[in-house]
Parts: sequence; structure tokens; C-alpha cells
Amino acid sequence: QVEESAVSLWNWTVTKHTGAVVSDEQRAKLRFVACRLIRLCEGTDPPEGTIRRQILMSMKTGKGWIDIGKADLADGFLENAVSSIEKLYAKLRKGSDGEADIHVHRADVESNLFKVLSYQAESVFAQGDFQKAVMCVQRCKDMLVKLPKETRYLSILCYNFGVETYESKRYEESSFWLSQSYDIGKMDMKYSVGKEMQAKVLRLLATTYFEWDCSLYLDKALRAINLANQEDLHPAGFFLKVKILLKSGASDEDINSALAEFLHSEMSLDFCLNTAKLLLENGRESVGLDFLKSVPERFESSPDLGKITLLHIEFLLQNKRELLAKQKMEEIIIGHYTGKQLLPETLNQLHIILWDRAAKHYEEKNYSEALHWYNYSVSFYTPGQIDQNLAKLQRNVASCYFHLKQTDKAKEAVKEAERCDPNSIFTKFSVYKIAVMENDTDKAVETVIEMGKLAEKPLQHEDKLRVDKNTGTNLLSLAAQIALESDQQIVAIKALEYLSEHLQDCQQLFAALKCLVRLMLSKVMAENKEKRDEDINSILTYLNLAHKRLAESFTEEKFTGDMRILEAHWFRKVAWNLAVQFKDSPEKMRDFFVLSFKMSQFCPSDKAVLIAQKTCLLMAAAVDLEMGRQEAAPSEQMEHFSQALHHLQTCKEIWKVLKLTGDFAKDPTDTLLLLYEFEARSKLNDPTLHNFMESVWEQPQIEIKTLEIIASLAMESPARYPVLCKKALKSALNLHRKQTVIDAVKFSKCLHSLINISLPTGLTDLDTCVLQEVWDYFEDALSVVSSTNAYPEMEILWLMTRAWNTGIFQYTVGKFKEAEQWCGLGMRFLNHLGSLKKSYE
Repeated sequence: QVEESAVSLWNWTVTKHTGAVVSDEQRAKLRFVACRLIRLCEGTDPPEGTIRRQILMSMKTGKGWIDIGKADLADGFLENAVSSIEKLYAKLRKGSDGEADIHVHRADVESNLFKVLSYQAESVFAQGDFQKAVMCVQRCKDMLVKLPKETRYLSILCYNFGVETYESKRYEESSFWLSQSYDIGKMDMKYSVGKEMQAKVLRLLATTYFEWDCSLYLDKALRAINLANQEDLHPAGFFLKVKILLKSGASDEDINSALAEFLHSEMSLDFCLNTAKLLLENGRESVGLDFLKSVPERFESSPDLGKITLLHIEFLLQNKRELLAKQKMEEIIIGHYTGKQLLPETLNQLHIILWDRAAKHYEEKNYSEALHWYNYSVSFYTPGQIDQNLAKLQRNVASCYFHLKQTDKAKEAVKEAERCDPNSIFTKFSVYKIAVMENDTDKAVETVIEMGKLAEKPLQHEDKLRVDKNTGTNLLSLAAQIALESDQQIVAIKALEYLSEHLQDCQQLFAALKCLVRLMLSKVMAENKEKRDEDINSILTYLNLAHKRLAESFTEEKFTGDMRILEAHWFRKVAWNLAVQFKDSPEKMRDFFVLSFKMSQFCPSDKAVLIAQKTCLLMAAAVDLEMGRQEAAPSEQMEHFSQALHHLQTCKEIWKVLKLTGDFAKDPTDTLLLLYEFEARSKLNDPTLHNFMESVWEQPQIEIKTLEIIASLAMESPARYPVLCKKALKSALNLHRKQTVIDAVKFSKCLHSLINISLPTGLTDLDTCVLQEVWDYFEDALSVVSSTNAYPEMEILWLMTRAWNTGIFQYTVGKFKEAEQWCGLGMRFLNHLGSLKKSYE
């Protein structure tokens, strides 16, 4: 049953192979399984059919592993095949009747043994065992006397070994295998590989000797190639012989002899040109040129004869014989217009040669010579022809004229380029250069705008092969440079603006933005105030773009952290200076301070940077508060106050960190933050304002002036917080009282404000508690007035009048006792009046 299953599996594998259902590797694995199963079923004395089947299966399985590159797995199966062949031979001999039968049986098994040995040769060769491979092949070679039909197979096997070792540069092994292949191929002419194959083997053998060590194996290489050419005269053999002779330093006479051997052979024009080129490149000018001159005779009817002239010109140019090359060019141009046109492909190659020669002169700043070669190229175009290559050519011509200061001729060339390719960014650049040369600012700006728009589009097909993706930015960069060198600031600014929109490289972008900022600043300084706004906005745009790209630069490998910090410092300082410079424009000043802060976030947070950040945010908040006070529209007011509060929140966090770096006892930042935040919150009608103020009242070091400002801000429209105002004034009054020497003037003002907020004018129905509280303030005032002569007389008069009027109000509502008290209080102040006493007494 196992044997039947194994045979079925084997047969199934064969049928599936023909339909390409299974892969080579899958087939090898299936054969492996089937073959192993058959071996397991082998008895002590298997019949002849079973042994033959085992031989076949073992051979096929071994070959299958070799073919998929797993030669090491093949060895066991091939050894089994040899063992089975020996068993078969012994079995056949045992049953034979005489000598004739034995010869038949031997021939029967030798055929299989030859195949197994050849497979073993392949296997050990694949595993890198040269000696074993040689032994196997030698045994096969010895068997060819009885198996002449296998001559071709063994010769090709050795050739394949030779090719593989040659490709891996194992020249010694390669030469052995190729020699074996040639020798085996000669053993039986009836079953030989043929002359063409023998020549092919010998050519590779000659190449192997040539590349191995030409000086050491030169004779062997020549002998091999001569034999190859005797077997089959092939152009490749001819070319190789010339190469070997050149390498050996053979005389011109020997080389001419070699060339003569092939004069009557069939060779293509390209092959002849390659041979001539080989001779010329190896310094055999005389032989090469003579051979080149002989070629046209052999190909008189060929339309491709121009290639010969092309090679001749290339040679002359490579050997710095420009005068002769120019003569040849003039001959070609005359021929072009007298019916001897070059084929389009050859003409294209000629254009490339001409442009390369012109470009070389251009790089050497020999512009007149460059023009000569460009003009040769122009000669092949007909008047009025529209071609993008012609446009490119005319632009190159114009560039030469630019350098030669021949503006009129440059303009003509550019007009031709515009006619052929008006929408090319390169053509626009040429137009731009002329506009700059003629100081035509309007035309230059217009052209830069067109270039900027073209830089946004994909390049035209004429440029795809020869320009990189940065062409647009490179040209805009050149345009800016040309404008700067020509002192045309407006044009340079426009070019740099477009450039900054398209540059991907961070370093180049920041260089362009710096240049823009400097240029625009110098322009702004020279302008009237009315014209400044637009340009200041442009500077803000540049700085915003710088900030945006600084933020994006973290993903760019070439732009290092140190580079980013340097750029950030430059832009933050510029923004700071601009904020200070434009203090007469609050909105601009604020924007520059905010930008300076944003830029500084890319810098290390050292003390200097933290101070700068804190100052920027304080200034921005101050400006927003001031703009909010001036703004009439409520929505705009709220926007400014909200922005101010946002700046202050960030500033407070920075200030916390900064205070850890040193002593800031005399720094007013805490006070400013308190006052700015109180104003913003109060005018925004912030519901958390009272909570915020709780921490303020608890501060031990709060100053009188700060409290008085808080009181004032609490009642400044749109804010209205009388309770907070009173509390601030009370706190301030308490601090005044605690002074060693009371400042009567400041005390009087604070008391005045407190009485005003506590005792509104014109109210008669006042709560007793309120009146009592205000009475105490008047008593405080009397106390201070009695103790100093410095209390302002007008304030005493005001206190007297307010007390008297309060009494009168009480009288009018029938509160006579209270009226008498308040009027009496007023009369107590009368005694402290000076010159005004008599008027009121």
C-alpha cells in the first residue's frame, strides 16, 4: 500500500508539472517524499523493475534539488542512484547467458551512470568543491568513448561552469572549465556542439585570460581568440582581438593586419564605429582615422553615414583640435542645406555635442567661443520653427550676449525664445534679466510675478529630464540676487517674497526672510507715515512665516537644533526692536512684541530669554488694555481685554520660573501683573474677580498707590465695582494712618474718594449704618486736620460743605437731631479754614 501511494504521488507530481500547477520547489519536495517512501519499501532482493524505478526516482529527485539551488540535499539521492545502478548491473550479470549479454547490460547501466555523475558534478560545483567537480567531469569524459552522443551535453555543462566562475571572477577555474568545454567539443565531430558554439567558448576563454592578467596570459588570450576566429569569424571575436592587441602594445602594422582580416566580413556600421572609437580612445590615431575613412566606402547607401562624421568631430574635440572640428561642422551645415541631411537621431546627438562644447566654454567664461558652438546648433533650425529645444538654445545664446554686454542681441535671442516657448520659467527669467539691465522696474516686477506663478506649477515636459524640483526657487533666488546687485530694491523684495513662499530648505528660507526684513525696513524708514502701514504689515507677514517654519523645522534633519536657536534669536531680537521702533502704532507694537515672545519659545530658557519673554507679554497686555480703553465698540473692547488676560496668564507662569533664578525684590512686575489682571477681569465682568481679589487683600506688602489704582479701575467704565473700590480705599486709608508721618495731601485725596463712594451726592434716605461709617471718616479727617497745617484748605472746605449739606438733607426729611449733628460737624471744620473762614462763618 505504501509503495502504491508513493508511485501515485510521483505520477501526480509529474502530471501537475506539465500544467504548471505546482512550483519547482513544491515538486522537489513531493519527489523527495515519494522517493523516500519507495526506499522504505525496498526488500532484500527487489526485482529489476523496482531497481530501475528507484534509479529513475533518485536521479530525478537529486536533479530537482540542484535545480532549485539546494544541491546539498541532492547528494544522498545521487549516491542512492549509484548504489541502485550497481545492484542492477550485478543482477543483470547474474542472469546473463554470455559475453554478448554482459556488453548489452553494461551499455544499459553506463547511460544512467553518466547522467548521475554529471548531476553529481553539478551538485559539488554548486557547493564550491572544484576538485570533486573535476573528478566527476573527468569520469564522464572517460565514458564519452562509449557514449559519444553525450559529447554536446558535457561540453555545454563545462561551458556553463566556465560562465558562472567567470562572472564571479574565479578566472583560474573558469579557464579550466572553458578549456575542457572546447576539448570535449572536439572529441566527436558528429555529436559536437558546432563551430559557432566552439567559437563562443574560445571567445569567453580569451576574455577570461585578458581580464585575469593580460600581461601574464597574453599569448594564451591571443591563441584562444585566433582559434575562435578560425572556428567562426564573428564581429565580437574581431573586436576582442583588437582589444587584446591594443593592450599588448602591438605595433600599428600588427593592428592593421588584424583589421585586414575582417575587411570582407559582414559587419554593421555601429560595429565599425565602435572599433574606430576603440582605436582612437587607445591613442592609435593614425590607424583609427584610416579605418574611419575606409568605413564610408563600405556603407555608401546607408542613411546613417552621419554617425561617422559625428565620431570624427567627437575625436577632434576630445583631442583639443577645435579648428578642425569647426571645419567639419561647416561641412556638415553645408551638407544639411544641400540635400545631405543627418538622420534625426544623429542630429540630436550632434546637438548634444555642440551644447556640451559651448557649455564648457561658457563655464570657462569664454563667451565668444560658446556663442560659436551655440550658433552651429542654431544653424540646423529653419526660420520660424517652433521648438522647445530651440527656445532653450536661444536662452543660452542670450546668456552669452548678457555677459558680452551686447544687450540688443540678447533681446533678439530672448524674443526668439519667447516665440518658441513663452510659458517657460527659464524664458521669463531671460526677459527679467533684460528688464533689470534696462532699469525697467515695472517690467521686472511683472516678470517676477509671472515667474512666481510658474514656480507653483509642475515643470513643462521639456524640463523634466534636465532640471530638478528646485528649479523655480533657484531662478527666483538668482532673480533676487541680480536685483540686489543692480540696487533695485523693489524688484528684489518681490523676488524674495515669491522665493520665501516656495523654498523648502530652512536655511535658504531664513536667509531670504532676513534679507526681506532688512530691505523692507530700509524702505519703511524712507517713507512717509501714511505709506508705512502696508510695508509694516509685510514685515509682520515675513516674521509670521519665519515663526511657522521654525515650528515645522523640527522634522528637517539637515536643520539642526543649534541652527534653529540662532535663527530664533535673530528674529526675536528684530521683532523686539521693531516693537520699540513703532511705538506710535500701538497695534503694530503689540503684534511685534507677541511675535518676539513666540520666536523666543524656540530659544533655551535662560534668564535673559525669560526676562525678554516676560517683558514682551507685559507690553502686549498693556497695549491691549490701552486699545480696549480707546475702543468704542463693546465687542472690540472685550476682544482686547480677553487678549490682555491671555498674555497675562502666560506671563505669570514665566514670572514664577524667573523668580527662582535670582532676587527680584525691587522689580515692579508683581504689581503690574496685579493691576493689569484686575483691570482686564473687571472690565470683562469676570465672575471670578472677587475670588481673585481675596488673595490681594491678604498681601502684606501691598502699596498704597496700588490700592488707590485698584479703586480707580474698579469704577472705570465699563467696570463698576463700588464694593471693591471702597475696600481698596479703606485699605489704603489704613496704610496712610500707619505711616510715621502722615502725608496730609495724599491722605486727603484718599479720604475724599472714600467719602464720595460711600456718601453719594443728593441722596437723603441713607441707612444709619452708612451715615455712621461716613461720620467716622469725617472724624478721621478732623483728627488729621487738627494735627497738621499741611492739610489742603480746599479739601477742608470740601469736607465742611459735605458735612453741612448732609445735615441740610436730614433737616428736609424731618430728622432734626441728625441734622443738628451733621451741621455741627461741618462747623467744626470751619475753625480750621484759613482765608476762607470769614466768607463761610
